[in-house]
Amino acid sequence: MKILHVIATIAARDGGPSKACFEMARAVVRRGHEVSIITTNMDGPGVLDVPVGDPVMRDGVTLRHFPVTFPRFWGTSPEMTRALEEAIPQVDVVHLHSLYMYHDKVVGRICRETGTPYILRPHGTLDPYLHKRRRLRKLLMELWFQNRVTREAAKIHFTTEEEMQLAAPWVFGRPGVVIPNGLDMREYENLPPRGNFRARHPQIGDKPIVLFFGRLNFKKGLDILTRAFADMADAVPDAHLVIAGPDGGMRAKTEAWIDEYALRERTTFTGMVTGQDKLDLLTDGDLFVLPSYSENFGISVIEASACGLPVAISDKVNLWHEIAAADAGWVSPAEPGPFRAAMQAALADRDGAREKGARGRQLVAARFDWSRIGEALEDVYGELA
Repeated sequence: MKILHVIATIAARDGGPSKACFEMARAVVRRGHEVSIITTNMDGPGVLDVPVGDPVMRDGVTLRHFPVTFPRFWGTSPEMTRALEEAIPQVDVVHLHSLYMYHDKVVGRICRETGTPYILRPHGTLDPYLHKRRRLRKLLMELWFQNRVTREAAKIHFTTEEEMQLAAPWVFGRPGVVIPNGLDMREYENLPPRGNFRARHPQIGDKPIVLFFGRLNFKKGLDILTRAFADMADAVPDAHLVIAGPDGGMRAKTEAWIDEYALRERTTFTGMVTGQDKLDLLTDGDLFVLPSYSENFGISVIEASACGLPVAISDKVNLWHEIAAADAGWVSPAEPGPFRAAMQAALADRDGAREKGARGRQLVAARFDWSRIGEALEDVYGELA
């Protein structure tokens, strides 16, 4: 089969959606299919250093980037439109990522004209917490094109059962399919020994590390985390908070909270961490934390669990059912008090925390390896084609 993914950007700074798009494409390539991605060169306020228009092969996936133009927030790219008009009639299925974007309008029109089926992935935007944000702007786009694009999708792709249930009021009864994001477990087979990250940050020493790993974004609950960590200071005075990830608009505000709670000497910001440095960080952590207000999946939860790191997450991270069922961590409401209690319980029972981390690693291997997920995607594409 020939499958085409369309997404506004696959820049690393945009976190989970960009990462998942490429990795699901690669997983299906490994099953013998021809998969391509058409996107823009948008990279936050700048642009990616990539060839424009020309195809680039990466792990068997054909990538084509097109220049983003004004208005940038919409992922506008007339050159991408022309490429899609040529590409879509030649593929069996289109996998369309995100809602309310320029490429949704374009792909919806072309698929309608050519009779090409498409699967729509909302990336959590139909969670009530996000659905109500910028409601007027979204309403205008829904009336203009998005409602029709959603109604005409062959299937809606969700990554958890929780996401599908939350989105039900806004998908016009279209059939949903739940296929999670995943990891290539081969990348986590030979983990580094503990101590590499700490050696690069001697101010941490052997203190227990509470790790936030992800994009610093408004929905991640960084206000909850900083307040909960401050409230835990008397009970666990030696705990050290590490905040790792690219700035998604919340770095300055997070630093202001750190200063407000007098946590500067107990906090380390690393910026974006990738590759071997990421494995060193996850291996040296003692507790991964994600108190999000909304999280349709939470790939960083799976990455931490793959390294045997116990997790403390809010019940707004849609993976919480799986984590709770596997007893792989702590789940609490997205509120400072309950989240502080979860962190404190984890740090007080280090042996129990390590056992939960081991169960998390088993969970990832059993359910979230890309080899299994690639097969599930293949089945859906085959049905639609």
